[in-house]
Amino acid sequence: MKRYSRKREAILDAIRSTTIHPSAEWVYMKLKPDFPDLSLATVYRNIAEFIEDGTVVSVGSVAGQERYDGRTEAHSHFICDDCGSVTDIFGFDTRIENGEIGDMLGALVTRQSLSFHGKCKNCL
Repeated sequence: MKRYSRKREAILDAIRSTTIHPSAEWVYMKLKPDFPDLSLATVYRNIAEFIEDGTVVSVGSVAGQERYDGRTEAHSHFICDDCGSVTDIFGFDTRIENGEIGDMLGALVTRQSLSFHGKCKNCL
């Protein structure tokens, strides 16, 4: 178990407190005023640990930056190819949650990643 750290808690809170699916750089810029000694390396290291322990998931690379999601329950994403916005989509994943996909494949599904790409309503 990791030792408690105010910075570590703040990094996780920053990711969980927004629906924009932030990048590590966004988290760093948000927290830097409150933690002047915070380094970008610390943000990346903690995010990697959060991903490893399942506290945070990676949405993947959007416009050249890896983006993160603090909501770890099964859901999909819509990614705008123009502005890079990432929107949560719930409801497509009930077959995974109910074990239907695993049963169909004769496998155990431990995680999923489904993304839709296009133009968001603001960019249309």
